[in-house]
Amino acid sequence: EEQLVESGGGLVQAGGSLRLSCGASGFTFRDYVIAWFRQAPGKEREGVSCISSTDGSTYYANSVKGRFTISSDNAKKMVYLQMDNLKPEDAAVYYCALGILSWGDFISRRFFQTQLYDYWGQGTQVTVSS
Repeated sequence: EEQLVESGGGLVQAGGSLRLSCGASGFTFRDYVIAWFRQAPGKEREGVSCISSTDGSTYYANSVKGRFTISSDNAKKMVYLQMDNLKPEDAAVYYCALGILSWGDFISRRFFQTQLYDYWGQGTQVTVSS
């Protein structure tokens, strides 16, 4: 059974750091993308960062560039999101998701469209106090 499991969320003060982890199991795809999304109360789910298993390419939302770093350990089938200098507006439920994206999706920068991802984790809460 294909499964994504997130961990690492919690409560942190503004300016602090957290590292989220996403473990993938049961998948047999060779080329895929794992992305982190987040959803705050009353807001739409938005893409934060993603990484390609094919070549390790990474992409970030403008709101987190320079503060968040995505990485992967393909042998362990783990993807991490290091979040530094957290701000109150980063507070949300964070989800990891797996999708099979085409080259056109990357060229057109559609990698943060939720409909491209068929597999989702249950989410982990990140709370940032000011």
